Amino acid sequence: MKLVTYLKDEQEQLAILVNGLLYDTDLLHPNLPISMAMFLNFWEESYPLALAAEQRILSGGLQQLHGVPFQSSHILAPVPHPTSCRDGYAFRQHVAAARRNRKVDMIEEFDQYPIFYFTNHNSIQGPGNIYCMPDHFNKLDFELEAAVVICQPGRNIPAEKADAYIGGLMIMNDMSARTLQMEEMKLNLGPAKGKDFATAIGPMLVTLDELAHLEIPAKTGHVGKSWNMSMTCRVNGVEVSRGNIGDMDWTFAEIIERCSYGVNLLPGDVIGSGTVGTGCFLELNGTGKLNNPDYKEQWLQPGDVVEMNIEGLGTLSNTIVKEDSDFSILALKKHTQG
Repeated sequence: MKLVTYLKDEQEQLAILVNGLLYDTDLLHPNLPISMAMFLNFWEESYPLALAAEQRILSGGLQQLHGVPFQSSHILAPVPHPTSCRDGYAFRQHVAAARRNRKVDMIEEFDQYPIFYFTNHNSIQGPGNIYCMPDHFNKLDFELEAAVVICQPGRNIPAEKADAYIGGLMIMNDMSARTLQMEEMKLNLGPAKGKDFATAIGPMLVTLDELAHLEIPAKTGHVGKSWNMSMTCRVNGVEVSRGNIGDMDWTFAEIIERCSYGVNLLPGDVIGSGTVGTGCFLELNGTGKLNNPDYKEQWLQPGDVVEMNIEGLGTLSNTIVKEDSDFSILALKKHTQG
């Protein structure tokens, strides 16, 4: 099942996407919530009702309802107001390549436990314009990822049971301002301003029943669902990145296990996979320069169109826009005399 949040009469509306048409949940059944937040909070009741409604649409049992074309609708983030947003570090290929490009050894702790950081859940958005400040354009980057949303509360969730807490999968673009990120990381406190300005998710949340035919075993020594789902990113129509969700070394189930240790996970919590191998300009530029000293770096510019596609999850399209401001926090940096 594909769940979409779109703008209807200036209000957020939850809908089921069937054959290119959006069907409002509250018109399908009086007990179905009209928002994703309510749908997730009442998942045990809402999910089977929505599945049954989808089957009635497919069987022609709801011909009196007229869907709204998906392509001409104002699509929002499928989870417009996450209760939190964490981002993982699940793809060994990306981590190894990034460290190789910096001429440092692969960190052994990567293979010992899955890690994550908290990003700004108030900067979540869906398709459309991504507004960036001048400092963001100092090495502005995309990150091609998948993400899940939690659909029931849990604490100390074993990885073997964690897939039951996943409401569905969606595409994530973890936008990154690399100069800000690199400066702040010197203080060992996290990426902060390099990551907090925009994270795009969407264009839909796809529930796990719809992806069952794409399931594959997790990697040796790991537990939880995995999926053979190709991932690509195009910038201005040119493919720059290609990977697969199945390349995740740590599964979402294992990441959820760690996230929930001593902590209450809530419906609406979003968890990203981390960047797939080749899934950002930082890695691509580093690899290019390692192989060719004359390699010309590429970073996102105003007007660029970033299109991410994951098999079964649709295409997330965003346009990079410069905010009408010259304010710079990099310019406020104090210079010490030594």
